[in-house]
Amino acid sequence: QVQLVESGGGLVQPGGSLRLSCAASGSGFSINRMGWYRQAPGKQRELVATITSGGTTNYVDSVKGRFTISRDNAKNTVYLEMNSLKPEDTAVYYCNAYGGYAYRPWIDYWGQGTQVTVSS
Repeated sequence: QVQLVESGGGLVQPGGSLRLSCAASGSGFSINRMGWYRQAPGKQRELVATITSGGTTNYVDSVKGRFTISRDNAKNTVYLEMNSLKPEDTAVYYCNAYGGYAYRPWIDYWGQGTQVTVSS
C-alpha cells in the first residue's frame, strides 16, 4: 500500500524559511496529485498547495508569493519551500497524495503530519 513519509518541520523565527519533503513509498501504484494541508489549533484543516503530475500548481491565497510547491515524479516526492514565514503559518502540516492502483478506485493518502512552529 501507499505510505507517505514527511520530513523538514521544526521551529523557525518569523521571516525565516523551512523546506518540507514528502515521499510516497510502495509499488504498483500511480499518483496523480500531491500536496500539503495544514491545521492550526482550534481551526479547520485547510489546503496549502497542490501539484499535479503534469506540474499544475494551486495555492491558498495567504501563501502565494511566499511558498513554492514542487515535485519529482520519478521519486514520487513533493516539496514545500516556505519563505517569509509568519506566526500565522504555525500548524501541523500534512502531506497528501491522490492516486492508487489499477482497477481500483483512487483515494487520498495522508502523511502523519509534521509540526511547523513560527515564533520569536
